[in-house]
Amino acid sequence: MMNGSSEAWLNSVNKDNKAALMLWMKSYNIDLVQVNGQRKYGGPPPGWVGETPPYGSEVFIGNLPQEIYEDRLIPLFQSVGKLFEFRLMMTFSGLNRGFAYARYPTRRMAELAISHLNGHEIKRGYRIVVSRSTEKCELALDGLPSVLDKDNLTRILCGLTAGVDTVSLHASPMTDMKNMAIIRYNSHRAAAMAKKSFCEGTNLLYGCPFHVDWLQPTVKQKQQSGGLLQPHSFLPQMWNSETKQKKFSVSGVQCLQLICDRMKLGQPVYQIKFLGMGSCGWLRFWYRVVIPKHCAPFTGYSWLLGDNLIPTDKHDQAKEMVALRLLSELGYVVD
Repeated sequence: MMNGSSEAWLNSVNKDNKAALMLWMKSYNIDLVQVNGQRKYGGPPPGWVGETPPYGSEVFIGNLPQEIYEDRLIPLFQSVGKLFEFRLMMTFSGLNRGFAYARYPTRRMAELAISHLNGHEIKRGYRIVVSRSTEKCELALDGLPSVLDKDNLTRILCGLTAGVDTVSLHASPMTDMKNMAIIRYNSHRAAAMAKKSFCEGTNLLYGCPFHVDWLQPTVKQKQQSGGLLQPHSFLPQMWNSETKQKKFSVSGVQCLQLICDRMKLGQPVYQIKFLGMGSCGWLRFWYRVVIPKHCAPFTGYSWLLGDNLIPTDKHDQAKEMVALRLLSELGYVVD
């Protein structure tokens, strides 16, 4: 945190305690990073070896005097055990917001912090509250198109966000013929970053707008009790469940165009770049296909037997191979 703005920060409210914090940081070579209304130590701290601590290893700290900072709080919570991360919620004026979070390497250490420090009098008349953090790790994406199945959705989410643990798909409780996904991330931080990413993005999947929020307790309860309905599943009429695996005599390029037209995704735009001739006349190429209302382009490499082909034929054959590959990814079989 402490950079060129340190002087202005020190000259605002609560000068003496801020100066003590700065001295403590310098004495113990402590780095604090302020971002999005919170100041963070660790996550992981210097010299950390091992995996990210499991769910249940974070504690909530409440009823903090606003003028107390990390120079008092971190040593107190380190008296229980090594800290993986400490986050103090801050106001713009430089006071704390009265609460913080401490994460330990194990659930056992978090339990010890609760039993040893809950009710601790940190200042005369101030007994802090230490309890298990709820650690929100699950998001609900509502309003998803029914053409998007769980496998494709998981692939898309893993490409857009980090830390995806599990994905489940259900019928939307709010919108007819749309689906809702419940995504569990491996940490609160990963879930919060994903939520921020979704909120700042276009919020479109397969051309459909969706809504993102933390998973509400009532929806979580329905999920656990089996009260959520099975997801809607839609395929364009000419490729419904009875005919999906049949082979069609039209080209892959035509099929992909028809599917994109039926789903109102816009027509695919192909980019193909030939890279060089391999042994026995095989021609390697790179491709990129952009479908306007699809969330991400398709890219990859492939080969075709092209030693005797004219440039136009090479491009057409490569385009056809790419279209067939995309159709296969979508679950269609084309002759």
